[in-house]
Amino acid sequence: MTRPFDELTKALGQQVLVRLKGDRIVRGTLASFDVHLNIILENAEELTNNEEQSVKEKYPKIMVRGDNIIFIAL
Repeated sequence: MTRPFDELTKALGQQVLVRLKGDRIVRGTLASFDVHLNIILENAEELTNNEEQSVKEKYPKIMVRGDNIIFIAL
């Protein structure tokens, strides 16, 4: 059986897509996470919420608070 933290640990250093509350989408390299699901993404991009998902904003490093996360796509 695979546990969520096991999957996140395997995803460290890989690009992930994160959907946040408020219809926001962020994509970046998963640098770290904690038990509260706070995550740090490097080379992150906030995407527009349309079919093309074009880049709206770029961040060299961003911390996302865990209670804002709806899902993380690995």
